[in-house]
Amino acid sequence: STLSFQVLLKSDAPTGDVLLDETLRHIKATESAETVQTWIELLTGETWNPFKLQYQLRNVRERIAKALVEKGILTTEKQNFLLFDMTTHPVSNATEKQRLVKKLQESMLERWVNDPHRMDRRTLALLVLAHSSDVLENVFASLADDKYDVAMNRTKDLLDMDPEVEVAKAKGAEMIWAVLAAFNK
Repeated sequence: STLSFQVLLKSDAPTGDVLLDETLRHIKATESAETVQTWIELLTGETWNPFKLQYQLRNVRERIAKALVEKGILTTEKQNFLLFDMTTHPVSNATEKQRLVKKLQESMLERWVNDPHRMDRRTLALLVLAHSSDVLENVFASLADDKYDVAMNRTKDLLDMDPEVEVAKAKGAEMIWAVLAAFNK
């Protein structure tokens, strides 16, 4: 099954991204290959398996937010919630957010290819992540009703495809389908 797919390291060449490079080091260091599901739990810090703690990434959300602040995409603010202050990271670069929204909208409308295996892999991965983060409806919210319906129906059809079947045809995008299967479980 797709959920039991093991992650095998093809290359440990540095990517230039601190979190990705740390992830590669963890994958390389594991004694036995782990499944996609296990890596998602480890890399999001959502597992407390005492035998796997050394493979957990620490403070993932904070580190991602910090990197996006450094790139000028987000900003840092203190918000007062009556009894306590909390750090939030609102979007400071609306242009970059709009570019991604437009890219996803166009991929499901004007540039629709009706075949996930002919879609740009990064766009497919972005769709899966937006779906898994429950923000996909927001992506299409600015569309006219008829276009919204088309985009949502195409997205639903795409995300309802059987990852088990699609992974066999994926040729380089197997991980995207394995991640979708893990989030849909």
